[in-house]
Amino acid sequence: MLIRAIKPGDWPLIAAVQQQCYQDLEPESLAVLQNKWQLSPESCFVMVIRERVQGYCLAHPWLDGMPPELDQILGPCDAPDTLYLHDIAVSSEARGNGFATQAFRRLVQFALQQQLGSVSLVAVQGAEDYWQMLGFSQATAKKSLSNYPENACYMRYSLSRTI
Repeated sequence: MLIRAIKPGDWPLIAAVQQQCYQDLEPESLAVLQNKWQLSPESCFVMVIRERVQGYCLAHPWLDGMPPELDQILGPCDAPDTLYLHDIAVSSEARGNGFATQAFRRLVQFALQQQLGSVSLVAVQGAEDYWQMLGFSQATAKKSLSNYPENACYMRYSLSRTI
């Protein structure tokens, strides 16, 4: 397994992984996925196995408690205080390689370098148990999650525990 920066030719495979992984919500447009990468290419990467993209991670600095709506193009964030983990997705044939855990560790290091106070996300499709195992806690969003599936859960990982 190789984890590397996203290259322009990776986007069709990233879109294919997204399509495979999400059944409870409409896949986001390619323009929206690319927008996350444009906001913070240093915190976005892919997992490659046998020269094929099998997973991806998209994250960008943002405001804690204010998760972006799904399928929305974003502008840069003034005064971010969290690294918003938009998505980690792994193809079914590549699960179990530890990509999500390695990606999360990279994100924590990036967030610490950027002097952000947390990593945050909205868990969907029952993933909150997984994120709790990594140290995330449920948190209160300062805005509605109505754009997300019914059981979506805003979560935060405090970086004060890693200092």
